[in-house]
Amino acid sequence: MPKLTVDGIEVEVEQGATVLQACEDAGAEIPRFCYHERLSIAGNCRMCLVEMERSPKPVASCAMPAADGMVIRTNTEYVKRAREGVMEFLLINHPLDCPICDQGGECDLQDQAMAYGVDTSRFDENKRAVEDKEMGPLVKTIMTRCIHCTRCVRFVTEVAGVPEIGAIGRGEDMEITTYLEKALTSELQGNVIDLCPVGALTSKPYAFTARPWELRKTETIDVMDAVGSNIRVDARGSEVMRVMPRNNDDVNEEWISDKTRFIWDGLRTQRLDKPYVRENGKLRPASWQEAFAKIAEKVKASAPEKMAAIAGDLACAESMKALKDLMGALGSANMDCRQDGAKIGGKGRAAYLFNSGIAGIEEADALLIVGSNPRLEAPVLNARIRKRWLEGGFPVGLIGEDADLTYDKEYLGAGAQTLKEIADGTHPFARILQVAEKPMLILGQGALARPDGEAVLETCIGIIRAAGGVSADWNGFNVLHTAAARVGGLDLGFLPGEGGKDTNAILEGASAGEIDFVYLLGADEIDTARLGNAFVVYQGTHGDRGAHRADVILPGAAYTEKSAHWVNTEGRVQLGERAAFPPGDAREDWAILRALSEVLDQKLPYDNLSQLRAALCGDAPSFEMRDVQPQAGDLPQGGTREMADAPFHAAVRDFYFTNPIARASKVMAECAALQSVQGEGATGTNG
Repeated sequence: MPKLTVDGIEVEVEQGATVLQACEDAGAEIPRFCYHERLSIAGNCRMCLVEMERSPKPVASCAMPAADGMVIRTNTEYVKRAREGVMEFLLINHPLDCPICDQGGECDLQDQAMAYGVDTSRFDENKRAVEDKEMGPLVKTIMTRCIHCTRCVRFVTEVAGVPEIGAIGRGEDMEITTYLEKALTSELQGNVIDLCPVGALTSKPYAFTARPWELRKTETIDVMDAVGSNIRVDARGSEVMRVMPRNNDDVNEEWISDKTRFIWDGLRTQRLDKPYVRENGKLRPASWQEAFAKIAEKVKASAPEKMAAIAGDLACAESMKALKDLMGALGSANMDCRQDGAKIGGKGRAAYLFNSGIAGIEEADALLIVGSNPRLEAPVLNARIRKRWLEGGFPVGLIGEDADLTYDKEYLGAGAQTLKEIADGTHPFARILQVAEKPMLILGQGALARPDGEAVLETCIGIIRAAGGVSADWNGFNVLHTAAARVGGLDLGFLPGEGGKDTNAILEGASAGEIDFVYLLGADEIDTARLGNAFVVYQGTHGDRGAHRADVILPGAAYTEKSAHWVNTEGRVQLGERAAFPPGDAREDWAILRALSEVLDQKLPYDNLSQLRAALCGDAPSFEMRDVQPQAGDLPQGGTREMADAPFHAAVRDFYFTNPIARASKVMAECAALQSVQGEGATGTNG
């Protein structure tokens, strides 16, 4: 490893490291605009200039490989003058927009101009002006502010895999634009807002709404998919103003999907802020006591075997634990956390987790995707697959719906017949998996939420075992969930008890009159028409499908309004903190269930969150370990069972409308409308 001296301090760095990284290891602060550790090196801005012994001029430290014996100086007068010169050139055409710029207060150009610039300008010519570009409903452009760092170009090309931003022109006439000014289509496009070091690319929905110093910042967890991206929620008063990514190298690195970032306006609209009861076919506002009394009346008139509960995709672990205990106290075994009817659970934890880990994708050397579209179901995880694919030597096979996944893949077939051929070794891709050192299989909910889902599951386990993908240090079997609540519910055993009914059987029973009481905990993705004449209690946050069908509505807290645990697709337990308070009379979900239990004379044995979490860990010891990927245990033996010939369908059809918060969001509606227009060949400027 090369050793070099930085400001008199000797440092040793990894082979291939840059001088900039060596300077940071030595504790020297190096300004930069174009350099980003997760993107390729461009060397555009020249702000990172340092003095190198025996070099006739300053060198760009971001692009210079560290070599043995180098002597680097970062704080000499020579370096200071060079940086002042670069800063002066950067500011020549930059407008004095700081008072009206949304980047104000968190702008790299502001900070570095103060630290490394000069207090006057010698430039008295006319400044260049650039026409703003239309990039769609999410990214606002003021391109006169652009300093040509090309971070946005490199991100969409390298990370997002949708190369829709580029540069035209040369020198002072260079402009960053989209192809024919079409709107961006990537599900990760909002990350260019964070990457832009100036105010050229900002959030269009957030424009002119708040300043960063006005906001209360809370670190929490995203629930828009099952990745469990680490986020920061910025709120002012009781309103969430924006959502930003937090760095977690094991989960989302520093990227988040557009649904995660721009969902916040859906937290304000169509909210349930008071209890409702249905009288004469119409819902009317009611008090908590009145709503509880109505539920108690129905429960006392019903038998345990005629009662059921379904947990939705956004439910937290605490609320599912409380509902499970309440249903158990009432004597009912009819409960399920699998709204889509996926045939998982009951075979051990390893049979429903992403066992390789999200970061483990980078270790794999072959991948088979079955019944999934990771680009729509987990865009951040899909970017990790693309990252591994870019390194080379990573064949990807797809069984299911053909789609653009942002990386090259071999389309193997549509359904179970292809899967059978791989299982019996007659398909050429079976050999690719067998020769790989660390083969990987991703099984999507689209293949599991079928009547033969259990057979598909066992076949996939058999395939990865036959390929040598399960060993002491590697488990290549992975289930990609789409619901943030799913793994937590499976860990807690929120499943049918002995003789109990699953989601499909509950709905069939309700249609046939065998189930006359159904408790929906934020369950909006079911066919509510199949609930028949059953008495329905809906506990949730938005006036969505479940609330429209309900006989009693209990207003709950959204994920930003409570302290709660979620478990991501790899089994990682993470704690989300409260960033704002629920609106009106809405309350935290576990507290509603605890209060209801008392009215039903089945008082739950915990009075506060600490006691509930202790009981939670008693049911599922995995909740005792936060922010780690725990050992999942042994993977069951696979096998080949009869599967239907029907093709596998992806679980997510419309990326922007997957849950009640998204469906309440005006921004998501604009994105969905634009997506449908682009599918017809229109550009972002005419639709």
